[in-house]
Amino acid sequence: MKILHTADWHIGKKLHKTDLSEDFDLFIGWLCEYLSHNTIDVLLISGDIFDFSNPSSESRTQYYKALMQLKAYDLKIIVTGGNHDSPSVLNAPSEILNQLDIHVIGQMPENLEDTLIALPDKDKPELVVAAIPFLRSKDLKQGFIAETYESKLEAVQQSIAYHFQNAAKLAKEQYPDVPLIGMGHLYATGASQSESERDIQIGNLAGLEASHFGKDYDYIALGHIHKPQRISAETPIFYSGSPTPLSFSERKNEKRILILDVSGSFEPESITIPKFRDLILIKGSLQEIKAKLATVENKYLLRTLIEIEMVEEEFSASKTYELEQLIDAFDTPNCDIVKHKVCFKNRSEVERGVSSVNSQISDFTPKEVFQKRLEGVDETEETKLELISAFEEILDELNRPEE
Repeated sequence: MKILHTADWHIGKKLHKTDLSEDFDLFIGWLCEYLSHNTIDVLLISGDIFDFSNPSSESRTQYYKALMQLKAYDLKIIVTGGNHDSPSVLNAPSEILNQLDIHVIGQMPENLEDTLIALPDKDKPELVVAAIPFLRSKDLKQGFIAETYESKLEAVQQSIAYHFQNAAKLAKEQYPDVPLIGMGHLYATGASQSESERDIQIGNLAGLEASHFGKDYDYIALGHIHKPQRISAETPIFYSGSPTPLSFSERKNEKRILILDVSGSFEPESITIPKFRDLILIKGSLQEIKAKLATVENKYLLRTLIEIEMVEEEFSASKTYELEQLIDAFDTPNCDIVKHKVCFKNRSEVERGVSSVNSQISDFTPKEVFQKRLEGVDETEETKLELISAFEEILDELNRPEE
């Protein structure tokens, strides 16, 4: 039996107002081409199907179209929800999708047994998947009392570990001697992040260590971290990463899918996804930016996106104006400058008050804005951490539509 592990599709994502729907369509097209030449029995998608909890009708259509394209290759599909996903949106068509052998678990079910999926079926199981979605606040608070920030972190860790370990225990009771794969959408300790990942579970401070998963899993297929990587552990624990770059911090990441042949080893094979679009960061002085921009060209199917950061020693309004003129005049075919900012290393207090693109609030996440506000508050560090925790809970609620 062969398993394909992917995650973090983020359908509906825009990068500086550039729609990335074409990127996703090209990935699905490439994946279908791969499936036409390689037999895969099961596809695992570990969360963050959509970029928004209330996706547009276009994004939902793109999702269903992708599922139908993939189902043409006679494989089972298991989908779990991520922190960007609305459980109700994912679960709404689940009964229909189940008839097509597409299993969707958008939120943690009340019965832990409902996370266990025996493959190819319950009568002759060759493999069991514990499909655990992103665990939300209501899932994590059950059975734990936390009075301080530190005890809250510990309670979150214990609760996440509880779900994984008990799912594994139940799987081993019902399907003894059958290999077990776990799916999760979370931050594991030691994982390297990019700027496009939304903080989850108290700013990722409650990240799970490998020991929290227990010793019963043969492989753990994770989502949330967009950079492909393995977590250091005896059990193979992998982030497949996002299939396409979702931020400029991911521009150098090699995107991939992971293939497991469970008849042999649970060490996956990494299959590189081709690059469909170039993301270029140009940083330096005005003269350096001019020189680098002159060499830019598009070598890929989709338009190249460019970020510019001008860094100069001394404040200069004329250089800022010249940069603006340079950007307005830029006309390299199939290349777009989507963001620029200016940084002057030596500035007087008066000059620091001058409005510039560098101080746009859109450059910051809501959490970063809140943290900057806390910098001027006369409170203890523990109180500030508790305020951040409360703020993140509010964000989590706001990012979910009313159920």
